[in-house]
Amino acid sequence: MFLRLVADSFTRRPRRKVLTAAALSLGMAVVTAALSVSLDVGDRLASEFRSLGANLVVTPQADSLPLEIGGVDYRPVNAGAYLPEADLPKIKTVFWHNNIIAFSPTLEVRVQSWTPQFSPASATFVKPAANGDALLIGAWSNHDVRLPDGGSFVTGLKQTNPWWSVDGAWFNDGEGECIVGSNFAKKNAVLIGSPLYLEGSVAGHGLALKVTGIFSGGGAEDDGVVAPLSIVQQYLQKPGQYRKLLVSALTKPEDEFARRDPKAMKADEFERWSCSPYVSSIAYSIRQVLPGTDVRVIRRVAEGEGTILTRVRALLWMVTFAALLAAALAVGASSAASVIERRTEIGLMKALGAGSGTVGFLLAAEQLLLAFVGGGIGYSLGIILARLVGLKIFGVAPEPSLLVLVAVLALAAGVTLIGSAIPLRRASRYEPAPILRGE
Repeated sequence: MFLRLVADSFTRRPRRKVLTAAALSLGMAVVTAALSVSLDVGDRLASEFRSLGANLVVTPQADSLPLEIGGVDYRPVNAGAYLPEADLPKIKTVFWHNNIIAFSPTLEVRVQSWTPQFSPASATFVKPAANGDALLIGAWSNHDVRLPDGGSFVTGLKQTNPWWSVDGAWFNDGEGECIVGSNFAKKNAVLIGSPLYLEGSVAGHGLALKVTGIFSGGGAEDDGVVAPLSIVQQYLQKPGQYRKLLVSALTKPEDEFARRDPKAMKADEFERWSCSPYVSSIAYSIRQVLPGTDVRVIRRVAEGEGTILTRVRALLWMVTFAALLAAALAVGASSAASVIERRTEIGLMKALGAGSGTVGFLLAAEQLLLAFVGGGIGYSLGIILARLVGLKIFGVAPEPSLLVLVAVLALAAGVTLIGSAIPLRRASRYEPAPILRGE
């Protein structure tokens, strides 16, 4: 009988029901879109932030004397100890190995360079009168690393520095090729395909390379030359060694807990910290597998990620709260109007023996039925809205989530009950006699 009364009441006054369902649907659509994007935004923004470059740098522990101002490392690049290249595959054995998406070892040295200039008259290269000082950087471009488990991992500057714009082609690892910075190319009139000669004091010999491309990175590297790591190792007589390692890892924003000293943590706190993909915990894991190293966080990148992610999520939660508040107000107004219209019906029900609890429960059941209908429609509309927002901002639409559906239906029910609480309380207190007398 109760279900029959609810169904009969639900089919009457369709305009009022449609307006209430529409208010709930619009509110839940915004909530669905905000929740879907919020759940997906962390991974999407983390992937986008990897275009900013590496967020970890590994150097020999012997050179770990801090000399960093404003996030910029001012320590000498070609002094001190070296690290073995053979240990690099161990990085992909740490607990967060799937979060380490790229790494590239580098070896740097100052050299004297000269580049033959092209003579249009003779259609040949001629040696210029002046030599120039340059920074030679040895690195991987697209290197295939053999992992301890038998797999392989392709990494290098292409992955750690994806924002570099290369006119021409990258050098091939192990070949006598190089790419030069845009500033270096402009000052020395370097052309793609021309030879580049480097002279240094190392073992009294020079190095001849073929320029395959001109790159622009937007930093000090634009004044340098980048060549295969093995070639620079041979030039410096440092086979199988490097000086600095750039690591790009997917991380979550750091909070107060992440910034605590792991040495001062209790066992359960340390386990929680190490099992969270904080940039500091990943740095700790790398330090464990690469002995004799100092792993530092590039704070400008890591803190920028955390700040932006926190603000984006805060904005989405504010939008969600505003949508819920608007839906609650709309439901409350509709419920109050419905209760006023049904005063006679409520008075008659009480005169026939229905208690205040029964009347309130009946009206609440009607509102909950509206909540589930409006929540379901709102979820469908919200998924469409979330896909549009995801494609517009991140280029990838978030996938529908059962968790979001359950959350939206629960929120719709909660908003409906909260919005209808005052009108339902008033209806349950109606006295039948005055109503039936027309007062």
